[in-house]
Amino acid sequence: MAFRAVAFLALAGGLFAQKASQEASQDKEAPPGPVEWTCPMDPEVRAKLPGQCSKCGMKLEPGIKEFVEYPVTLTVSPAAAPAGTPLRFEFRIFDPKSGKPVTNFETVHEKLFHLFLFSADLQHFEHVHPERSADGASFVLEAMLPKPGVYRMLTDFYPTGGTPQMTPLTLVTVGFDKPLAAATLAANLTPQRGENLEVELQMDPPEPIAGKKTLLFFRLKPADGLERYLGAWGHLLAVSDDLLDAIHTHPEIADGGPQAQFNLFFPREAVYRLWVQFQRNGKLNTVAFTVPVSRLK
Repeated sequence: MAFRAVAFLALAGGLFAQKASQEASQDKEAPPGPVEWTCPMDPEVRAKLPGQCSKCGMKLEPGIKEFVEYPVTLTVSPAAAPAGTPLRFEFRIFDPKSGKPVTNFETVHEKLFHLFLFSADLQHFEHVHPERSADGASFVLEAMLPKPGVYRMLTDFYPTGGTPQMTPLTLVTVGFDKPLAAATLAANLTPQRGENLEVELQMDPPEPIAGKKTLLFFRLKPADGLERYLGAWGHLLAVSDDLLDAIHTHPEIADGGPQAQFNLFFPREAVYRLWVQFQRNGKLNTVAFTVPVSRLK
């Protein structure tokens, strides 16, 4: 919000009233300021003209909307959510003002609904896309959880007229009664192999500090045949070992060549699990790194 400083002078009553009237008229007739275009997914990307986001490829929108949270409910069948058996997940989104189900959504990265699903120990990860139900009032996913435990879900969607949402949900499988504790993770920065791609990570600074920018350089071998996946050259989800922080972002610099650069601000001292996805020759490569982040000394 812009603020304007105003200086007041002691003038005679008639002169002051006349001057104030003239200024009010000038303010009323003044042309509107230039429109700033921003990305709804990456609001730090801004431009003077309409176009597409340089990071994620989404269409830029005029101005910055005020964030309003849209409630999400999850229904699981069977309700006990046993691990190792097929499950049906149904997600419903509600308008925060009317309380009615939302049925109109904007396409984000070629999909209406993205779901990041990962286990509390951060060993299992999925990036999947529930489909619209027949009545259009919910999104449905058929999936299976690999083992008993606690699972975290991040629902990613953009209700028409609202703002992009990333809402967390928690699911506990039947029979799991252990207290939830931070995942035990050891640093792992060694090159990782995906379906048909090797991914190497280098960072600047080499030891990330909470609250400071970290540059992550992912070097891809072989570099031929790289393709955009869901509209971007790469996708990254970073989650802290205590599950309190989750960051979804896209490359700051990438062109389909052998290197993709992501910029991250890790919010706290913790150990973070990083899942990064790249597509090559039609095959999706998902690899994971484990990055310790220290506090500023």
